[in-house]
Amino acid sequence: MAKHLFIDITKCDECGDCTVKCGYFYQPQVSDHGVIALRELIAYALICRRCENPSCVAACRFSALERQQSGILERYNMRCVSCKCCSQACPFGTIYPEVIPFYAVQCDYCMQKLSSGDLSCLSGCAKQAIEYKEVEESAKEGIFKVNDFLFAKSPKWVKENI
Repeated sequence: MAKHLFIDITKCDECGDCTVKCGYFYQPQVSDHGVIALRELIAYALICRRCENPSCVAACRFSALERQQSGILERYNMRCVSCKCCSQACPFGTIYPEVIPFYAVQCDYCMQKLSSGDLSCLSGCAKQAIEYKEVEESAKEGIFKVNDFLFAKSPKWVKENI
């Protein structure tokens, strides 16, 4: 079984400000933006309600937020000015204002460091919410695969058919 980056959002939400130092390869001076981008990705993939007519998308004056075919939101960082209108427009509070920074860096999952397991984000997390480990998807335990590199422990919203 392969190892993956694993984030426990329930622990992550206990922190006020993220103290994680990201080891982003192309910009080592960036402190926590890689982790913030992962939290945004997890929120859009697992917590977002995937509205038919998303008010968050309509509220964005810069067309920085789009609903993809899958229903998952995508924020375009080069268009986003971090006005937080999308966060205010979301009726469910699933777009966290703290994960919409003006300057954002995508996590590269420390691809160059995976074999050593020496990932900066692991040691910097005060709540030990970030791990690099073997993990399997388990809805019973609230563990979900977000993409090929990332798993998260998070509540997942599922639409009920009425």
